[in-house]
Amino acid sequence: MLDGQVHVVTGAGRGIGRAIAEALARAGASVVVNDVDDVVAGEAVEAIRYAGGQATAAVAAIGDAEAADLCVLTAIESFGRMDGFVANAGVLRDAILWKATDDDFDLVVRTHLRGTFTCGRACARHFRETGQGGVLMLVSSVAGQRGNVGQTAYSAAKAGVAALARTWSMELARAGVSVNAIVPTALTRMVATIPGLGKAVEAAERGEDIPHALRDDLGLGTPQDVAPLAVFLASEEGRQITGQCIGIGGDRLSLWSHPQEVALARQTGGWRAEDISRAWINTLSPHQQTVGIDQKN
Repeated sequence: MLDGQVHVVTGAGRGIGRAIAEALARAGASVVVNDVDDVVAGEAVEAIRYAGGQATAAVAAIGDAEAADLCVLTAIESFGRMDGFVANAGVLRDAILWKATDDDFDLVVRTHLRGTFTCGRACARHFRETGQGGVLMLVSSVAGQRGNVGQTAYSAAKAGVAALARTWSMELARAGVSVNAIVPTALTRMVATIPGLGKAVEAAERGEDIPHALRDDLGLGTPQDVAPLAVFLASEEGRQITGQCIGIGGDRLSLWSHPQEVALARQTGGWRAEDISRAWINTLSPHQQTVGIDQKN
């Protein structure tokens, strides 16, 4: 399906990133495996090669422009081209708002949001220069769509990533570049700290079957359950889709809505506080939105 293509996957030493890298390689693509840890990056590369695929490593901490440029350059120098990029690298530093530290907030935003920005910019420059088009996949999160207790920095960064996908899909359309956000759910180390999921993550890592309720109701499966979406989006059919936030995990595949007005009131000459009160009660309040990750669906 992807024979002759070259893709970069950041944060591909473990978890969802590695699963995506391996799936792209199985589909015929050559893969640049990025990770901050040279050992785990090397292990992922060797696993792909052992399975008959082609891969090389680009070791760098995603965030700075230099790391993004290294990923693109590695693809070109190693395989002669770059067709797609999966901006997946991320870290977690969960804390309730009043306990969150500046350093932890900055690290999460730097890796997820600034890292996606620098990688996207490097890709845009490359794709516009070559004129061959391409695929840019950004990894967002349900927390970025809905919010989640204890994830101030992560939710903010991932909401920003979804916004980048919408903006870049417009900016890069004429260059023939599709841009979408993957919204994955999986039992990985990044969700192990969520109450009630730690034991499920441990069981999944031992290779135990994941209960139907988790796979079907919450969309929580393995990282390998997420990877087919990246393969599809890299295909000729998938390249026709752009500007979307697409959820996948366990047995669930979904399309997320974009933020939009759900109720509207107008008043000629503008609004006073007492007018807003009446409009809120009569027009807007029935449409108030829920927040948080629904653990039942």
